[in-house]
Amino acid sequence: MTTKTPTPMRTKRWTLRLDLFEEGDATKVHAVLDTGDNTLESRTTAHRNPHDPPVPEIGDEYAAARALIDLGHQLLRAGRVDAEANEPVRNG
Repeated sequence: MTTKTPTPMRTKRWTLRLDLFEEGDATKVHAVLDTGDNTLESRTTAHRNPHDPPVPEIGDEYAAARALIDLGHQLLRAGRVDAEANEPVRNG
């Protein structure tokens, strides 16, 4: 009978920084995700509809959400590229 050695748990910490800037009716976000192995960046903007009341938190939420979505797309692309690079070479 063979016994399997448990795989040691691996822990990593990724750091996300969101810097928000308000300029008039626009909210801009600079997002940086540091994975330790890679750094991804996104810059996004949300503009207040001139018919809406000025509520800065809403612009923050929209701009930050857009930056996070963009970072998510970047992570998916990076994963796809890394997976393709690590596919075994098939002969014949």
